[in-house]
Amino acid sequence: MKTSSVIPAFIALLILMNISCRSLETVEEINESALVEVPADDRMKIIGYVFGSRDPDIENIDAAKLTHINYAFANIEDNEAVLERPFDQSNLSRLNALKEKNPDLKILVSVGGWTWSGNFSDAALTPESRLQFAKSTVEMIREHQLDGIDLDWEYPGQAGAGNIHRPEDKQNFTLLLRAVRRQLNKLSDKEGREGTNRYQLTIATGSNQAYFEHTEMDKAQRYLDFINVMAYDFHGAWTPTTGHHTNLYPAANEPNRNSAVRAVDYHLEAGIPVEKLVLGVAFYGRGWSGVEPDNRGLYQPYEESLPGIGFSDLKADYIDNNGFLRYWDDETKAPYLWNEEDRIFYTYDDEESLKYKAKFIKSKGLTGAMYWEHARDPGETLLRALYEGLYE
Repeated sequence: MKTSSVIPAFIALLILMNISCRSLETVEEINESALVEVPADDRMKIIGYVFGSRDPDIENIDAAKLTHINYAFANIEDNEAVLERPFDQSNLSRLNALKEKNPDLKILVSVGGWTWSGNFSDAALTPESRLQFAKSTVEMIREHQLDGIDLDWEYPGQAGAGNIHRPEDKQNFTLLLRAVRRQLNKLSDKEGREGTNRYQLTIATGSNQAYFEHTEMDKAQRYLDFINVMAYDFHGAWTPTTGHHTNLYPAANEPNRNSAVRAVDYHLEAGIPVEKLVLGVAFYGRGWSGVEPDNRGLYQPYEESLPGIGFSDLKADYIDNNGFLRYWDDETKAPYLWNEEDRIFYTYDDEESLKYKAKFIKSKGLTGAMYWEHARDPGETLLRALYEGLYE
């Protein structure tokens, strides 16, 4: 009968479709395997963020001491990364000119930051929006002769500065990174860029448990060349007491035990290889006034938080000056300033704390250090300390 001949044909079609689907899945798995391979780079990295809005003195940057400069920030509009400030193009041209001093220097644009992370969730929401965003980063790279893109989403699945956020940001963040990596790989292949010269994709990450509860970094890290750990801002206007904001080790009597070491541990526990981690350090200090005088103001209630101060200003006007005395907390390997008369407390990084952080980076096997941000120390006192600690 005709029906008996139709049924086997239908079954055969199903079998062929199943084989075809399996073949497509296998091809996709192979492509995915190739996609996530990131060239090994054994160089110790020093990444400096240059904040365009702070009128950076670009020509005087000691480019020989840096492997990367991340120019901050690009915004996101209509699912695309955009440089919208009038001085951005000029600044990037000046940064590229630094390659005359250091041909190996890589220039990336950082997208987002605390202020401009509001549209990340929308850009990451659908396959179409992710592709649109990824292609916009390629266009930015082409237009400004960049070496890659840095994403600073603060933060997936969390409000940050009142941003749009969704539970599905957790998975969409990974998919966004994959989309960008695919486009960067295509561009690298098209231009014949090989090895460590391929276009790079990096991110800046939070340093608390909440960040890892809202991301899947074990998967996301596969698409990244390296990860900049923001190991600072542990204390500030958002905490009930003063405290170190960028200490290396935790304090036994500090309840949340935040520290750079703990931040690194969070990343390792999330499944990120240690050789992909870059430790962030602070070229600025945080302060409070009206501080209770016990323990020289450390871990004490306060009346008001103060604006951040760059290290160069701290060095010129505050450290052992104008009533401020520098103290060293050997438990946390962190300096601090206390003005007993005015009851003002400051926390910051200095040459001594960076020496200990450099030792930690090398002993732990991290791939380098990152700092925020260059204009806070135009004399490059801290950059020299960081360079000497990592390379000498």
